[in-house]
Amino acid sequence: MKLVNTIVLTSILTAGSLLASNYKIDTSHSDVQFKVKHMMISNVAGSFEKFTGTFNFNEKTKKFSSINGQVQVNSITTQNKKRDNHLKSADFFDVKKYPKMSMKLISQNGSKVNVEFTIKDVTKVISMNLEEVNGPIKDPWGYTRSAFELDGKINRKDFNINFSQLLETGGLLVGDIIKLNLSFEGIKTSKK
Repeated sequence: MKLVNTIVLTSILTAGSLLASNYKIDTSHSDVQFKVKHMMISNVAGSFEKFTGTFNFNEKTKKFSSINGQVQVNSITTQNKKRDNHLKSADFFDVKKYPKMSMKLISQNGSKVNVEFTIKDVTKVISMNLEEVNGPIKDPWGYTRSAFELDGKINRKDFNINFSQLLETGGLLVGDIIKLNLSFEGIKTSKK
C-alpha cells in the first residue's frame, strides 16, 4: 500500500511540474515602477529602465514556483536629470557601491506573494499583491506569452536609504513609504 501511495504521489507531483513553464521577462513590454511622496502633498513617479528576469509558472493553476529579477540601479529615471543623479548618489541608492537590486519569490498563497528584495546591503521579505495573471497566449511569431502584475509597499529606511530633510511645516521632503508596481510580460523559453 505504501508503494502505491508513493507512486500516486510521485505521479501527481511530476504531472504538476510538467504543467509548469519557464519564461524570460520581455523587458520591452514590462515595467519596474515606483511612487514616493514629495513634500507630503504629491507623488513623484519613477522607474528603472534596465532589468532582467525569469519566472516559472503553472499555466493551469496560475501558480508561480519561481520569480527572479535583477535591476540595474543606474537606470533609474524620474524624468528629472538632477533628481535622478541625486537618487544615484550615496544619499539614496549609492549606485557606485550597490549597482544592482534583486528580487525573488519566496512563497505564493493565492493573490498574496512573499518576495525577497535585496536593496543596497539589506535583504528583506515583503508581502505583495498579485493583481493580475493573464495568459498563456500565442503571439503572431509562435511564442507563448504570459503576464502578471505585483503591487506592494516598502519603507525605504528598512533598506538603508535614510536621506531625510525636514520641511518648515514639519513634514518630510521625501516620504518614507515607496509604492511599487511591477508589471511583467514573459516569453516561454520553449515553443512547445
